[in-house]
Amino acid sequence: MLIVQKYGGTSVGTVTRMKRVARRCLETQRQGHDVAVVVSAMAGETNRLLALTPKIHEDPNDSEVDVAVATGEQVSVGLVALAIRHLGGKAQSFLGHQVKITTDSAFSRARIRSIDAERIHHCFKEGKIAVIAGFQGIDEAGSITTLGRGGSDTTGVAIAAALKADVCEIYTDVDGVYTTDPNICPSARKIERVSYEEMLELASLGAKVLQIRSVELGMNHGVKIHVRSSFHKKPGTWVVPEEESMEAVVVSGVSANRDEAKITLFAVPDQPGVAARIFKPLTDAGVVVDMIIQNVSADGRTDLTFTVPRGDCKRAVELLKSDCGELCANISFDDSLAKVSIVGVGMRSHAGVAQRMFELLAGEGINILMISTSEIRISVVISAKYTELAVRILHDGFGLDKPPEKRVGVA
Repeated sequence: MLIVQKYGGTSVGTVTRMKRVARRCLETQRQGHDVAVVVSAMAGETNRLLALTPKIHEDPNDSEVDVAVATGEQVSVGLVALAIRHLGGKAQSFLGHQVKITTDSAFSRARIRSIDAERIHHCFKEGKIAVIAGFQGIDEAGSITTLGRGGSDTTGVAIAAALKADVCEIYTDVDGVYTTDPNICPSARKIERVSYEEMLELASLGAKVLQIRSVELGMNHGVKIHVRSSFHKKPGTWVVPEEESMEAVVVSGVSANRDEAKITLFAVPDQPGVAARIFKPLTDAGVVVDMIIQNVSADGRTDLTFTVPRGDCKRAVELLKSDCGELCANISFDDSLAKVSIVGVGMRSHAGVAQRMFELLAGEGINILMISTSEIRISVVISAKYTELAVRILHDGFGLDKPPEKRVGVA
C-alpha cells in the first residue's frame, strides 16, 4: 500500500512529539508500505510568524508575507526527517518548490493547480520516507505561496491524489469527527464513517477537524481520508464516498457557528438589477454573504436580509451606505447571532426532518430568525446566547447520543 500521513501542529509541537511521529512513520513503512508524510509548522509557530509581519507591513496578502510564514514548515520537515534517521530509518525532506506543488498567485490563500510526484516516487525506490512541507507551494513565476489556514490538510490530500495513494491519514489532537462539539455536548459520539458531502457541510459550518478544501479534493479525486489521533492507535473517522447504509441515519451531526451577523435593508425597490447593485461592493471587498431572504410587499418595495461573518459586519454596512446611497438609506444590523445546523445524507429519503428540528427549538423557546436548506443540511440563525442549548437539544433530540443502529427515524 501507499499511505500518506499528515500531522498537524499539535502532533509536531515538541521534539518528543516529533520523535513519536517518526516512530509511527517507521512502523508503517516496516509493515511493507510506501510512506509520504506531510507536516505542519510546530503548534503556535504560524501564528507567531503572522503576528510579526503587520509590525513591519500592513498588507497580509503581500508575497513576502508568504515567504516569512512558510518557514515554519521548513523547520518541521527538517526535524521530522532527522528524527526518522535517528531511529534508523531513511528519510528525505521536501519543501513545496522541491516537490513542485504549483499553485496560483493568490498569496496567503493560494489554490493548488498541479503536483509533480516524480521525486517522491524516486524517494520510495530508495527506501526512504518522503517528509513534505504542508501549507506551501510555488506559483508559475517561482514565488513561494501559502494555502491559507488549515492548508496542510489540503497538501496532504493533494499529495495523496497525485500519488494515487490508498489512504490519506490525517493525524490530529482529536480522535476523529464527532456528532457535535464534545465541549458543548458531553454525549457527542465519534462517527465511524461519514460521506464526503456530509463532511463538506460540517467543515463549511464550522467543524474544525478538516479543512474544507481538503475534503473537496478528496471527493473530486476519490481519496479515502482517515481522521485519527496522533496520540494513540485506535481507529478514527473515515471520510468516504456515500454508502447505502448512511441513508438510514437521518442526521449525522450538529454544527454551530457563532461568527454570524445579520444585515437588513428596508423598503428597497423591487426592480431588476437592484440586488446585483447591492451585493457588488461586498463582493469586490471580499465579504462573503451566506443566507439571503427577500420579502416583497404590495407597494413594490422589499426588505432584503442577509448574513455575513461577524467580523465583516460593520465594514459591510459602511460599504453599503457609501456605495449604494439611497438603496441603503434604511439599514439595520445584528451581530449577536449564531448559525446552528443539522447535517445528514439520510435527509434525502426522510420527511419531517425540518419540522422535528423546529419543534425541538420551539420547545426551548428558541426563536428562529432565518432558515437555509440544502439536500442534506438545514441551518437556522438564532440569538447567540442560545447556541449551546440549541446544539444540545438538537443533538439528543435526533438521537445522536445513541449508536446509529439505535436511532429512530423521523418518518
